[in-house]
Amino acid sequence: MQMRISHRTGFTYVDGVNASYNEARMTPLTLPEQYVLHSRIDVTPNPWTYTYSDYWGTQVTAFEVHELHQDLTVTSTSTVDVGRRPVEPAGLSWADLRDPVLVDRHVELLDLGPRVVPPDSLAARTREIAAAAGSPSVFARDLCGFVHAEIEYVTGATLVETTAADAWESRTGVCQDIAHLVLGGLRAAGVPARYVSGYLHPSEEPEVGETVAGESHAWIEWFDGDWVGYDPTNDIVPGDRHVVVGRGRAYDDIAPLRGIFSGSVTADMSAEVHVTRLT
Repeated sequence: MQMRISHRTGFTYVDGVNASYNEARMTPLTLPEQYVLHSRIDVTPNPWTYTYSDYWGTQVTAFEVHELHQDLTVTSTSTVDVGRRPVEPAGLSWADLRDPVLVDRHVELLDLGPRVVPPDSLAARTREIAAAAGSPSVFARDLCGFVHAEIEYVTGATLVETTAADAWESRTGVCQDIAHLVLGGLRAAGVPARYVSGYLHPSEEPEVGETVAGESHAWIEWFDGDWVGYDPTNDIVPGDRHVVVGRGRAYDDIAPLRGIFSGSVTADMSAEVHVTRLT
């Protein structure tokens, strides 16, 4: 399907700020399974901008505003054709994943940083799931299903700084937390895995021409000869409703918008995504 995505983020400052320096990762990637027909990022007030691809291949729009401003608005608009086919696992064995060459190649995506490291109780359950699985990909699917069943999706239950351990303790979270929990379990078992950031059309059968409130979304991919994707939040294989913006080790590598400013403090922040199926 072809979709138009509008992602708007706005900030209001108490007494205005003198300058702000930001990076936006809100532009979908052109990939074999999706093609970006059009994309642009508009910023108000009018900034100095620079676009580049970061270490992980995500398109970054860096911008600076060097004037006193009370408000800052960033709007990303994209039109994307998506035709995604599920990737069939190649069938690597546990022994294959222990190959030193493979481990060295994917060492960054095996790292158990503080964002994703599983707490002891989850690590123990992960070892049980891995021991019962005949292959890494069977384990990955079983782990996704387990975390999906254990974590209740509750909007606002966590913050962007929340770790996988925090979400596990409360058994609540959003897609970011669920992805972090699965990533930690996969990496602890020696399966290279990466965080995927993007958008999801919320309707299983989107109607052409209807604009709906969409979602910034996160899911995961693990390595099995090729990268295999899964959306543990919804317990589904990513399909044509999923649009990829970027990939990395965890949320910190692909935050949609981050930056610093000098002057006042933030009084209000808002974000909204609208998605329209075009064909």
